[in-house]
Amino acid sequence: MIQVSEEAKKKLLSLMKEEGHQDTTFVRVGVTSGGCSGLSYDLGFDTEEREDDKLFEDNDIKILVNKKSFLYLIGTTLEYSGGLNGKGFVFNNPNASRTCGCGESFAV
Repeated sequence: MIQVSEEAKKKLLSLMKEEGHQDTTFVRVGVTSGGCSGLSYDLGFDTEEREDDKLFEDNDIKILVNKKSFLYLIGTTLEYSGGLNGKGFVFNNPNASRTCGCGESFAV
């Protein structure tokens, strides 16, 4: 399962509204090759569920993750940090053995 913190929920709902997305919009979370630690996080909006997706709902946010990415993301919490020192969206991933300084890539 992937969890969504309250701050991340607020920011996601704000972005959905800003970009004109409807209630049928999903948050798509994934993992791609690349980044300074080997794997990078991918976050965006989607309106279609694919055959190889897992669907989760946490904190009123519907999340889609393809099965391959899910293996790397089990137990992850999506958080949002704003303000002067904020980084934006942050993935707290218990499976990551190391992360880069920017927090956008990781290794297992």
